Amino acid sequence: MMTTKIFVCPVVIPAKSPVAFMILFAVLMFLMLTDSIVSNISLESAAFTQKQDSQSLQTLTVTRNIKSDVVLPLSLTVSTKNNIVDGDSEHQNSLASSLGVREKHGIGKFRRKLPEHEILKSDELTKKFHGRVLEFFNRGCELHFFMTWISKVGSFGRREIMAAESVFKAHPNGCLMILSRTMDSVQGYRILKPLLDRGFKVIAVAPDFPFLVKNTPAEAWLDDMKSGKKDPGVIPLAQNLSNLMRLVVLYKYGGVYLDTDFIVMRSFKGLKNTIGAQSIDVVSKNWTRLNNAVLVFDMKHPLVLKFIEEFALTFDGNKWGHNGPYMVSRVVRRVEGRPGYNFTILPPMAFYPVDWIKIGGLFKMPKDRAGSRWIEAKVQQLKRQTYGVHLWNKQSSKLVVEEGSVMERLMAQN
Repeated sequence: MMTTKIFVCPVVIPAKSPVAFMILFAVLMFLMLTDSIVSNISLESAAFTQKQDSQSLQTLTVTRNIKSDVVLPLSLTVSTKNNIVDGDSEHQNSLASSLGVREKHGIGKFRRKLPEHEILKSDELTKKFHGRVLEFFNRGCELHFFMTWISKVGSFGRREIMAAESVFKAHPNGCLMILSRTMDSVQGYRILKPLLDRGFKVIAVAPDFPFLVKNTPAEAWLDDMKSGKKDPGVIPLAQNLSNLMRLVVLYKYGGVYLDTDFIVMRSFKGLKNTIGAQSIDVVSKNWTRLNNAVLVFDMKHPLVLKFIEEFALTFDGNKWGHNGPYMVSRVVRRVEGRPGYNFTILPPMAFYPVDWIKIGGLFKMPKDRAGSRWIEAKVQQLKRQTYGVHLWNKQSSKLVVEEGSVMERLMAQN
């Protein structure tokens, strides 16, 4: 016969002691009742804590919707227990929506500090900027050209090299300075070396941004951006910094600014204090919009100063073009015809002969004899009437240059 051993804590109970039995029974009942009370208290405490967390989150949300002087960085992480609000790049659209809601309801603006950006850094390299500019342009330059590049050095590709090469095709004795921290490097030098080997005067220089904006209306704008008094917005910062940098460099030194997707077709030597119209009214022939992809201005020209002032005073980082093409259009519309502002507005054919919507047509090969005649006529028209062609990179960067197209002809000739 098998026996089962049961291990229990030994409790000595006198078999024949009813008083002891009653005491033990009372103790057991007391312990059971106490355990139940403690459990209920714990559950209530947990519920209260959860309610507190919920109230804390609601309070945080209300506070952030009301306060207008809260400065929050781009990488925003607000945590309340199990609730996390993340404001990294993938959530920029929600931040923009939040800004729109606040403005719609008349609530204070949601402001974020200007993020640390390579182009804004000041170091031993950028401190040499002014001296390098003077030295470079003191080399018998026919014209001074500027471009800006605020992208990675590896992104400066064949199209950008083609644009630079077209400058020298039309201006063999011109000087081209590319304002870029990334291109002012060993890798950048290697990219530009084929042009240097051909004797062209081209250089990439890391700009001193604080120096460029000093003693201009943009100096206060930059201070406000850094302190969080102005919102950099959701438009890529590089785009707006490029819009400003082309203005301040022309104001400080004078010369010609070109976008890196502009193909020069003939000399700019006869141009002075010039801006181009992007579109005109077909009936009145008056310009309807200007563009800042090509700017030709003397040093310290009053119109360029007005551009800088307008940029700083009306900056909006949430509207595409507001600080660029639309900005120059606003200013020129106000000052056109006033004394002291001597400048020329060229028709679209000068710099923007093909609108961005139709730029794809320049890349297509002819499908028949009529198409071939159109391409030939277009090439001849461009040679006679335009200083260059803006390629509208955002629309055309992925297009293939097809055989026999207008673009193939332009590339071969320029």
